[in-house]
Amino acid sequence: MSYSGSEIPFSLPVRVYYQDTDAGGVVYHSTYLDFMERARYEWLRELGFDIHSLSQIHKVIFMVRSLGIEYFKPALLDDLLHITAQAVELGRSRITIAQRVLRGDVTLAAATVQAVCVGVDSLKPVSVPAALRLKLGKLS
Repeated sequence: MSYSGSEIPFSLPVRVYYQDTDAGGVVYHSTYLDFMERARYEWLRELGFDIHSLSQIHKVIFMVRSLGIEYFKPALLDDLLHITAQAVELGRSRITIAQRVLRGDVTLAAATVQAVCVGVDSLKPVSVPAALRLKLGKLS
């Protein structure tokens, strides 16, 4: 099912620190994944589903099933970036999330992340909680 909720993606501001870069001041390729993970975490929190409510109340967690990323331009030391997260597809136990790393209006990297909802005890796929489905909006 395709997601037809808000057209405006969630955005998390992130400053690039020295620890995020190599000796030339360029952000490491793997650091983009850390930035994106933070944005997904904060996106869920903004929807009202922090890690504690997901695991303790809903008895689920999300695990990355697959991730595809493209790098277009480098992020540099002291850049102020915006990391976006937006659900683009919702299945029974899977959410596909489009993410971008932006410096101003310039896309530095883009990724598609498939996250699977799993039970906290079994770590086997379970349905995305109805309350989260409701927050994500109507599906087509």
